Amino acid sequence: MAREFKLPDIGEGVHEGEVVKWFVKEGDAVKENDPIVEVMTDKVTVQIPSPVTGKILQLRAKEGEVVKVGNTLVVFGEAGETAPPRPETTRSASAPPPPVMTVAPPAPAPTGDILAAPAVRRLAKELNVNLAAIRGSGPQGRLTEDDVRKAAQAPPRVAAAVPVPAAAVAPTAGEQRIPIHGLRKRIFEKMAKSNATAAHFTYVEEVDMTQLVHLRDHLKPTAERKGVKLTFLPFFAKAVLAALVEFPTLNSSVDDERGEIVVKRYYNIGIATATDEGLTVTVVHEADKKSLWDLAKEIDRLAAAARDKKLSLQDVQGSTFTITSLGKEGGILATPIINWPEVAILGVHKIEKRPVVRDDQIAIREMMYLSCSFDHRVIDGHVGAAFVQSVRNYLEHPATIFVDTG
Repeated sequence: MAREFKLPDIGEGVHEGEVVKWFVKEGDAVKENDPIVEVMTDKVTVQIPSPVTGKILQLRAKEGEVVKVGNTLVVFGEAGETAPPRPETTRSASAPPPPVMTVAPPAPAPTGDILAAPAVRRLAKELNVNLAAIRGSGPQGRLTEDDVRKAAQAPPRVAAAVPVPAAAVAPTAGEQRIPIHGLRKRIFEKMAKSNATAAHFTYVEEVDMTQLVHLRDHLKPTAERKGVKLTFLPFFAKAVLAALVEFPTLNSSVDDERGEIVVKRYYNIGIATATDEGLTVTVVHEADKKSLWDLAKEIDRLAAAARDKKLSLQDVQGSTFTITSLGKEGGILATPIINWPEVAILGVHKIEKRPVVRDDQIAIREMMYLSCSFDHRVIDGHVGAAFVQSVRNYLEHPATIFVDTG
């Protein structure tokens, strides 16, 4: 029996996606979890797998076409089954014709033949640019934001006797106005939501990383033999996972609509990853079941996929606790904003040699600050402090990370 597969909810705040590339054609046989289509949104580019084993009866969108979440992408069936009739897309004969205008009309909804990301289409709408009237400078003729902005700056084509309306905001010398859209708009919305919803408080502690620095240096040759890029992030994840077992309410989220705290019995660690478009939180699923080497491989894979815009749906969904790090650019201290609806986020900062007092003597140690922000509605101050102290203990004595004290 024919089964329609609709564009799934790709992420919070994402309402549409552009079909970038089909990996199948009508009549192809597919297996469950085979990649069938690559979709680009304002947030990520993901490959969507087949939900079933069967036959491709119909593709309901062309490459370059924008599809709303919930609209049908593809129709599956069984061998020998014929495709159902395609839905009517023509306008009703009773529908009134579009009005005749004497000035350049607003940009019409682009057709599926126009290659442009949703963010580019949105910018075109904001700047009143007709995408069909301009040529794309990107790969395969794909329209870019620069193409849209250049078109917006060109003199409009209007009837000679009709005055051109003035722009809402005239450009000012010494200023640049950058539209808020795409991933940056999602960041605007999510950070504002988090800041307005969660009652943030931040707890800061200093950590002596000397033993962990030595351990990582000692393991580097082994990592190279395994083809693993060993950063400090896998160790941070291990320390966090161990502490979350001790303080399970930190591994939870808030369902504000139902007024419930949802404590998770699974551990999916979000890793805030910087990309050219902005900050993306990638997710290491079932992190508690992974070895140090497996964590390192997965974190590296996710970072590369984020940079190359090849993240899958699973790569960006379902985090239960987030770690944010800028590596060497981490600075001395920052106050991270919670990845809502989670209840806590750990910020790790740069490691540097500093003089400290040990046994009444001044010693040079590898030091680092941890800053952890909590939702005070859920996490009491003493619980948050105890959690950070637990993470600190694991980092300062890294051998304990690998010991089951259950």
